[in-house]
Amino acid sequence: MTDPLASWKDGAAKQAILNFVANATLPDSSTFVPPPDRIATFDNDGTLWCEQPMYVQAFFVFDRIKELAPQYPEWKDREPFASVLRGDIKSALAGGERALLEMVMATHAGTTTEEFAAIVRDWLAVAKHPKTQRLYTEMVYQPMLELLAYLRANDFKTFIVSGGGVEFMRPWTEQIYGIPPEQVIGSSIKTKFEWRDGKPVILRLPELHFFDDRSGKPAAIQHYIGRRPIAAFGNSDGDLEMLQWTSAGAGRRLGLIVRHTDGDREFAYDRSTMGSLDRALADADREGWVVVDMKNDWKRIFAFES
Repeated sequence: MTDPLASWKDGAAKQAILNFVANATLPDSSTFVPPPDRIATFDNDGTLWCEQPMYVQAFFVFDRIKELAPQYPEWKDREPFASVLRGDIKSALAGGERALLEMVMATHAGTTTEEFAAIVRDWLAVAKHPKTQRLYTEMVYQPMLELLAYLRANDFKTFIVSGGGVEFMRPWTEQIYGIPPEQVIGSSIKTKFEWRDGKPVILRLPELHFFDDRSGKPAAIQHYIGRRPIAAFGNSDGDLEMLQWTSAGAGRRLGLIVRHTDGDREFAYDRSTMGSLDRALADADREGWVVVDMKNDWKRIFAFES
């Protein structure tokens, strides 16, 4: 039989996944989980695709600022926009999440949902990662693509639960991950219904609606899915509460942390631009979560590797 996890090295991490799926799908066993309850949730940045040297959506934001700058001449003297226009990204991000949120609002609002989806698709068609010069949609982790397909082949329903913008992800997740828009949960800005040129549209407003990170993740899962996952996958402390919520359910559960340990093929770090892997890693042994070591557990990281 073909190995469903061909890019995973044989070892404890791969075996834990195989055992979990086998037990969940074994009829007439005490560990059997009916298909409707086979819910698996995945973080996106750093779990399904590369998040270094910055979140992909941050690169999108910076490119949008440069594109929109002629319409806003005041940006050249106003932070954090002035730093972006000077190419000083470190200074632009010095304000942390607050500065990033300000830039997101300025570059993501004012369009209809359909217009914004087209902007995202057009950008992803040409934007390239600064290290590999590959399209960002090629910077997805091949082992995780195999895992998604393996779970779905065993009647799991796979969801993205990410701190990234939900409308930024939905235009491409089905094509790249096989996850349709209605199974994508993320941070969102407020919207409103209105008529334009005789047609109804949904307009995106410059106001935060929901930040889908940390404790917001299990709350969003309950709100949008209504079932507690039996498997959850993340890579940072932003996923801690999602992992805790999943693991606290009855029956066998799978929690998995992707740890970035390969500085040659990807990046080696436990701290990203906006997050860190500290508490979740410390809790992994006690909670029984699987910690995937990229360097030692994955035969290849990206599909384009020879």
